[in-house]
Amino acid sequence: MDYDRIFRSAIERLHDEGRYRVFIDILRTKGSFPDARCFAGHNGPKPITVWCSNDYLGMGQHPAVVQAMEEALHDVGAGSGGTRNIGGNTHYHVDLEVELASLHGKQAALLFTSGYVSNEAALSTLGKLLPGCVIFSDELNHASMIAGIKNSGCEKRLFRHNDLDHLEQLLSAADPEAPKLIAFESVYSMDGDIAPIAAICDLAERYGALTYLDEVHAVGMYGEHGGGISERDGVADRITLIEGTLGKAFGVMGGYIAADCNIVDCIRSYAPGFIFTTSLSPVLVAGALASVRHLKQSSVEREAQHQSAAMLKAKFQDAALPLMPSVTHIVPLLVGCPVRAKRISDILLAEYGLYVQPINYPTVPRGTERLRFTPGPCHTAEMMDELTSALVEIWDRLELKLAA
Repeated sequence: MDYDRIFRSAIERLHDEGRYRVFIDILRTKGSFPDARCFAGHNGPKPITVWCSNDYLGMGQHPAVVQAMEEALHDVGAGSGGTRNIGGNTHYHVDLEVELASLHGKQAALLFTSGYVSNEAALSTLGKLLPGCVIFSDELNHASMIAGIKNSGCEKRLFRHNDLDHLEQLLSAADPEAPKLIAFESVYSMDGDIAPIAAICDLAERYGALTYLDEVHAVGMYGEHGGGISERDGVADRITLIEGTLGKAFGVMGGYIAADCNIVDCIRSYAPGFIFTTSLSPVLVAGALASVRHLKQSSVEREAQHQSAAMLKAKFQDAALPLMPSVTHIVPLLVGCPVRAKRISDILLAEYGLYVQPINYPTVPRGTERLRFTPGPCHTAEMMDELTSALVEIWDRLELKLAA
């Protein structure tokens, strides 16, 4: 068996399809986000501007977050020392879970090492604890949710994206006595659209289903205290379980769930992805705790970010760039070809010092490849003008179609 040939062939397929992923080699510059230094292909670091970070509010650079992490490092050291069951539980972890439960109006919360792990662990465990459970999943749910549903061993019913009629058809056709769980996201990060949460809750109540809401692209960003779309829309109390991340708007690392005490205790007690994983470093937890506390009482960052997103969308529209519809902070430009998306990204970085990562299949469907911009509070109007002018020049150079 020529194992090496199999592996080489797998990589070559990605190159042939234009989907091979290249990781940029950069260092962010503390205190001046979105500035960074790029090391790839240069004789020393080159200054660049980052346009695709999920650190939506720049909280990874916030003085209160950095200070909290420094203090924790000097107070307790670097690592946690083990799993939460064996030496890895600290007062930082306990405090953050209390804060997150409060953020979403739930009885309890549970920390994980990432949002991916929290989705996979929670969904797979819920499914296994509910005999005969049927999970109804939005067709655009994140890969981590898909993995959790698959690993639950439950029957899965895909409903068309945000299609309430289709969801109700599937619910009404299921066994009335079977446990049911509806899994969906609030903000869908590739298209920037929002789920009809209240209407989904109406269906869940009508058909006796639990609800599982992924708020990873909304926590910190929406709601009076940063509790996400469910807080903004006043429906968090109707959601059975809310899942979120500490690695996007909160600017650090980690994932979590928030629900009633019994559900959280079940996942804490049964989920292998929690039980057998070394807990987050208390340094990271301290930073996340400072970030959550800050954003619960400050709307300045959220308001500035929403203004930045609206401004960039307007500039792209005025320049006739192919802006995809988005009602959130996500600003996607349609390219429709993985090779061209990578080419545009490469030119922006090499010639203009502007970094945005191309988004290709399987993250998005084939033929909808795009550039996904996430302007933040620190992106200025001048930066946006520079970016827009660069994109117009590249579109013309590559003879790409502008919007009608």
